[in-house]
Amino acid sequence: MRIAGGLLAFATLTATTACSTSNQPAHAKEPTAAVASTHPSETLEPLLQQALPNVKGKTFTSAVVDFPPNARAMPHRHGQAFVYAYVLEGTVRSKLDGKPVSTYHQGENWVEQPGAHHVLTENTSRTERAKLLVIFVSNTGDKLKVDDPRS
Repeated sequence: MRIAGGLLAFATLTATTACSTSNQPAHAKEPTAAVASTHPSETLEPLLQQALPNVKGKTFTSAVVDFPPNARAMPHRHGQAFVYAYVLEGTVRSKLDGKPVSTYHQGENWVEQPGAHHVLTENTSRTERAKLLVIFVSNTGDKLKVDDPRS
């Protein structure tokens, strides 16, 4: 719990710095593929990406993931990244392979271990959006999200 609180404090500080510093690069939203035509997809807006100076080969990335009403992400993995997710707005249902489905409300959080298979991530509302602050500690140069191949 102390680690999650520390990550949240660091993420909040870096997000504030990234949003308020004029020399930070502006990033466009990057849409990801939709599960089916009936569900909209999420978008990921990077806030800050920086090599960790005291951990060779690792990069810290913070991002806001926006789920429009009724949006669902494709099943995916985050490679060897350690992932921390904090619900900024709305309610998100999530399932990691081998774990039960969990529902997270505004102010709640979870972590994903390196190599975890994220089989479900969805906004539970048909009318309100949901937003996550997501922190990745990844191998420098790795993709942050790799969708499962379609069957």
